[in-house]
Amino acid sequence: MSLHDPLVFLATLVGVALAAGCLGSLTGLGGGVVLTPALTLLLGVDLHYAIGTTLVSVIATSSGAASAYVREGFTNIRIAMLLEVATTVGALAGAALGAYVSPRALAVVFGVVLLHSAWLSSRRPKHLAPAERSDRLAVRLGLDGSYPGPEGSAIHYHVRRVGAGFAAMLGAGALSGLLGIGSGALKVIAMDRAMRIPFKVSTTTSNFMIGVTAAASAGVYLRRGYIDPLLAGPVMLGVLAGSLAGARMLARANSAVLRVVFAVAVGLLALEMISSGLRGTL
Repeated sequence: MSLHDPLVFLATLVGVALAAGCLGSLTGLGGGVVLTPALTLLLGVDLHYAIGTTLVSVIATSSGAASAYVREGFTNIRIAMLLEVATTVGALAGAALGAYVSPRALAVVFGVVLLHSAWLSSRRPKHLAPAERSDRLAVRLGLDGSYPGPEGSAIHYHVRRVGAGFAAMLGAGALSGLLGIGSGALKVIAMDRAMRIPFKVSTTTSNFMIGVTAAASAGVYLRRGYIDPLLAGPVMLGVLAGSLAGARMLARANSAVLRVVFAVAVGLLALEMISSGLRGTL
């Protein structure tokens, strides 16, 4: 069987989208971290079209997973609305630049960003305790919250370094527009490490945010003709189904396991993207 067969190509495309959506929902990556490399490396899609397609799928991932997470009480909506201001501004700037960058350069940048994200995630100290108190800005904005714990209990948490998190989101938004990854990887790390938000809250809040970020970027790619409905349609449906499945799994998932999945998946794909970009095989 060959990928030149339309039915085989379609089945492979939907299968990759399902896997990407599930992983993106569980880790807050938005699926783009898997989908963009898979479309280019496995299916031979031009990188600019792959980014445009991925941005559409990221919107679907956010819509599918975010509704479930909000209903279950994991997402911190106040934090999401604040940080979305920064990610949207960055996304518009990144998307405007992305159309003029060569696929080889985009692949290398993509790989370096993801490799660094995987490294940061894997190095978080296991003994790092939640913040004992909020900083002054977090208190003024009412950003502290809680999420469901074992047997119906509520686990309360505090938020630190809001300014650092906001600045990181500007960069995350720019990379979303440039690379089509939804910037979920950097959002999770910024909230998890800088703002000291619990990992499950970080991933769910990231999923809530990435749809807005991706929509801002996707408008630029659509205007330049880099979104093909025949490609984006099946991918969007597959990612949406995968994201809903991942949302059901998250409440029972172990945060330590999610970190391992995050680091391994992102690290392997990052190395492959860097290699392909340097060899010029994209």
